[in-house]
This record gives sequence, C-alpha cells and structure tokens, in this order.
Amino acid sequence: MNRILDLTALELGRQIKAGAVSAPEAVQAVLERIAQVEPDLNAYVTVDGDRAMEQAGRVQRRIESGELTGPLAGVPVAIKDNLCTKDLKTTCSSRILENFVPTYTAYAVQKLEEAGAVILGKTNMDEFAMGSTTETSYFGQTRNPWNRDHVPGGSSGGSCAAVAAGECFLALGSDTGGSIRQPSSFCGVTGIKPTYGTVSRWGLIAYGSSLDQVGPVAGNISDCAAALEAISGHDPRDSTSMDRKDCDFTAALQDDVRGLRVGLPRDYFGEGLDPEVRKAVLDAAQALREKGALVEEFDLGLVEYAIPAYYVIASAEASSNLSRFDGVKYGYRTPDYEDLHSMYKRTRSEGFGPEVKRRIMLGSFVLSSGYYDAYYLKALRTKALIKAEFDKAFKRFDVILGPTAPGAAPLLGSSLSDPLKMYLGDIYTISANLAGLPAVSLPCGLDSKGLPIGVQLTGDCFKEKEIIRAAYAYERTRTWGKPELTAAGTDAAGRGKRI
Repeated sequence: MNRILDLTALELGRQIKAGAVSAPEAVQAVLERIAQVEPDLNAYVTVDGDRAMEQAGRVQRRIESGELTGPLAGVPVAIKDNLCTKDLKTTCSSRILENFVPTYTAYAVQKLEEAGAVILGKTNMDEFAMGSTTETSYFGQTRNPWNRDHVPGGSSGGSCAAVAAGECFLALGSDTGGSIRQPSSFCGVTGIKPTYGTVSRWGLIAYGSSLDQVGPVAGNISDCAAALEAISGHDPRDSTSMDRKDCDFTAALQDDVRGLRVGLPRDYFGEGLDPEVRKAVLDAAQALREKGALVEEFDLGLVEYAIPAYYVIASAEASSNLSRFDGVKYGYRTPDYEDLHSMYKRTRSEGFGPEVKRRIMLGSFVLSSGYYDAYYLKALRTKALIKAEFDKAFKRFDVILGPTAPGAAPLLGSSLSDPLKMYLGDIYTISANLAGLPAVSLPCGLDSKGLPIGVQLTGDCFKEKEIIRAAYAYERTRTWGKPELTAAGTDAAGRGKRI
C-alpha cells in the first residue's frame, strides 16, 4: 500500500502543511487505491478524479500561500450520495435520481471544502437511506472490506467501506436511526452522530426530517472530532440548526476519564445479543474502568418501544418527504404514460425500489384518516417518553456504553428476505435519534470470523465532548488493524462510476 495511505487524516494534513506530501500526491494515491479495489467493493457511485485533482491543485496553492491552515487542508474525503454537491451527480442511490446534478452544495460539504478538504466523489448507500445493509442501492450492493461475502451495514455503508478500505481518509454520512454508527461497527471504523441540530441539514436529501443528522466517519476518533468541528455551525437556512458556542471538539481529545460516570444499560445486554459482541463490549467497559471511570449497570426503560416508534415516525416523514419525486421537475420520468395521474404512478413505481415503496406505504397508512391518532401520535408520545428516560439516566451518568449492533456484519443476501429482522438490528442505535442525542461507534474487537465489533458511547444533548473524551481514552488502550485487500475482478453492479 502507498505509504500515504497509512496516514490518518490529521497526520496527512500535518505532512501536507510541512511540505512532505502535496495535496495532489495524496489524491493520486487514493485514486490509485480506488482503481485497485473499487471494482469489487462498489463503495462509490461516482468518482470524479479529474475534478478532485483540479481541486487538490487549487488547495495546494492556497496552503503554500498561507491562506489555508486548518488540520484537514488537502485531505481527500468522500461524501454520502444523499448530500447535494454542485455540478456533481447526487443520486441517493435511486433510479429516480440516477442523473440528478444539483445546482448547489450542502452546508456540511461546503464547510469541508472551506476547510480545504478535497472531494473525491459520492459513496454508495441504501436507496434514500432506507436500509441497514447497503444492498438496496440501484447501483448495486457494497461489500464489506473485511470479508466481501458480508454486508458493510447501512445506510452509510459506502462511506464506511471506503474509509475502511483506504479509498478516502474520512467521509460524511447521515444518521436517521443508526446509519453512521451501525456500518462503522460492521466496517471497523469510527463514526459520530452529533446532537440533532449541530450540523445543518441544508442540502441533505431528507428521509426523516426530525431524525436525520449529518456526521463524519474516519479511522479514529481524532479524525472524526476534527471533521465534526469543521462541519458544525449555525445555518439560518435550516430552521433546526443550533447556534452552538462549544464546537471545539478536538479539545476533548484527552486521555483522562478519571471520575467519568459510565452507565451500562442492562436492557442492552439481554436476549438477542451475540455472546462475542457482549464480551467485546464489556471488555471495553472494563478498559475504561481500569483508567479510572466509574462504571455501573442500570435499567433504561422503554427500550422495546424504540423500534416501533422509530419506524412509524420515520416512515411517516419519508412518505411526506418523498412525495416531491413525481417525475415533474427533476429526476426520472417514465416514458410511457397517458395523463398526469398515470405519469405520477408509473414514474414512482419504476423509480423507487421495494424497500422505499414499503416505507412510503407504511408512512401513508399511519398518517391516514382513522390511523393518525392510533399510530403516529402514539409514536410521538413514545418518543417523548424515551427522551425522558434518557434525561433521567443522564442525571446519574455522563456516558452510556453499550453495543452498536446485536452482532457482526451478516452475509450478503441474508437480511432483505426478512425486513423485520433487519429492522431489529437497529435496536441499540435508534434511541439516540429519537432523543436527539450524540453517539459514537468505534471498534472494540473482532469476532471468531474476523469481523469487526463496535462499541457505542452515547452522551446527553450537546455533550459530544464527553463521548469523544471517553472514545479517545478507550482508543489508547488498544491497537487496531486494517482489512487486507488486493486487486479483484470487476463487478458489473458498479453502474455510473467514473474514475
């Protein structure tokens, strides 16, 4: 592997600033890596190498002139394909947006570019972020770099697989019910979902507006903290954007957890949790205890209601948000229709995949007359009760520690046949979205098949620094390898890719 690819994002930024490496050299190294492994992994939908090299040249000149001094200047990054990028295709991995090219750039991407990061391309995902495996993409499934017979998780599976495989130094994802943290766990990388409102959703193609949040994925917590610091900030174009004064997240990178109160919810360690995952996560808790943290078990109520509440709310919001994709203004339009009604019907039937249709239908049902009170309003009340349970827990604890997912990455093709089982895989991540809390997943071990296991740290609202501090301290207790990857045969599923 090229020596540049052995660096972390922050190490690369320092070397570029010192003149040891140039931004174009870094981009070229990553493009060569993409060309080597991408045909088999399919982590990207679009890679625009020419554009990335041009941008790297501009960034390099600004670094040399002293204009760009940030820690991520010159670092090649990838963007999940539901974040709009001006003049660069944004598809949501759906046929209905197969050739959509936005006229503006999402706030989070804009902030990364202002920090000097170089955009390589757009990563694969579950269609419209609806899924947990990155198998529902119109552009073909993404494979897990640790074992290509397994899924990378979802919906930000492309971003997490790309980071794990060295196809970028960090990436942006979006998290509606665990879509950054669960694939981070499956791919052995680190991913943060910040407090709702910390990162503007402007330019993020909406799935569940009250739940969606943009966040970074990287090889370690330091890179994640630097990226989160870069993309945070108040944006008047997003009515849910918070005007925070405490976004210096890298200041929390301290190897000191003495006195930190860590809670272990008994509800998270019961039936349904793989024994190997339980052991790895409890070992992580013990590592923090040995560094001076106060670790204690407790009961976190209403856990069993999180999944039904989430899928009612998310599906209801999706049915509303996705009504704009009708073949009129942009995106795919069926060539065969008689009138406006048949154009709507056929465009949406042909443009959306099965999982998206399932959630639109569920959402339309729970919002319909006669069922609105019975399902949607009840789910909203449950959401408020779950938030109250966390409020109670955070009076006792600074951080809640648990598994990110019930098991390691499942085999490709094993989840889509049973959607309910796939939904249950989000049981540990969903609550943070319902309550608007920050949470991070980072690697804590490998199972007997050599697949990564992730531990999740959840904090109170606006307490990202607590989970970053705990994650950093835990990282210091272990070493972490990378998946072994070699050049592989081509995969015809990678439609729409340009290298």
